[in-house]
Amino acid sequence: MKCMGKESWYFIDSGNKAPSYNMALDEKLLEWHSKGKIPPVVRFYGWDPATLSIGYFQKVHKEIDMDAVKKHGFGFVRRPTGGRGVLHDKELTYSVIVSEDHPNMPATVTEAYRVISEGILQGFRYLGLQADFSIPRTKEEEQALKSPRSAVCFDAPSWYELVVEGRKIAGSAQTRQKGVILQHGSIILDIDEDALFDLFRYPSERVRKRMQDRFKNKAVAINELMDQSVTLADVSEAFHKGFATGLNVTAESFELDEEQEKEVWDLAKSKYESDEWNFRR
Repeated sequence: MKCMGKESWYFIDSGNKAPSYNMALDEKLLEWHSKGKIPPVVRFYGWDPATLSIGYFQKVHKEIDMDAVKKHGFGFVRRPTGGRGVLHDKELTYSVIVSEDHPNMPATVTEAYRVISEGILQGFRYLGLQADFSIPRTKEEEQALKSPRSAVCFDAPSWYELVVEGRKIAGSAQTRQKGVILQHGSIILDIDEDALFDLFRYPSERVRKRMQDRFKNKAVAINELMDQSVTLADVSEAFHKGFATGLNVTAESFELDEEQEKEVWDLAKSKYESDEWNFRR
């Protein structure tokens, strides 16, 4: 689909949804795109309740304190993508769904991150922040990316994630299924570090304190960097423009019909609300 020389992508605003719905909709968009039913998609959403999502390969009983998750009243869901634990609270979450063979998509995962994350980069610039891509400069830095020390996602930047003044400001994860790339991630307005670090298991309190202290130097939220606080609406507007600019596409608003909504909820209940999926490792 073309419009005035630019490809037209669907832009979806889901609002705040249940954790199971959020993951089911991302999966369904991937499936519908793989079947040619919809063009590429950029989606923005929030979480109700605030939710801890974990990566596809994480081991719940080894890494996560489920009593703490319940105590805080947080939701819990396993993502279909890799990466580490993310507390989705005061944030805008995005997802991008696009075919692997799209002419603008590089073959390698790392370089595809770079192309898709241009939308995030431009979003931060629309907010007035000078964000840049993280690229390891030494062998030690590259090794740290391959072997993260912590189960917490924002503990360190990965290849081509966004940093401001050396601190990670957005985290993303990617999967490829049915010939389609799904990349989704968090654009954090504010971080409750104590609540975040409550949710993980540590060998000792000393280790927790050391990790949390280090985290302060490695991660940052948007409102820590702004002269005056921005709202979710401000951030959403900036990133709508950012993704349209960064991906060089025309944004076409799209809402699901009743049948599509039913498909999403059926998958949410059968898969993403099941213990078999969420506690499988």
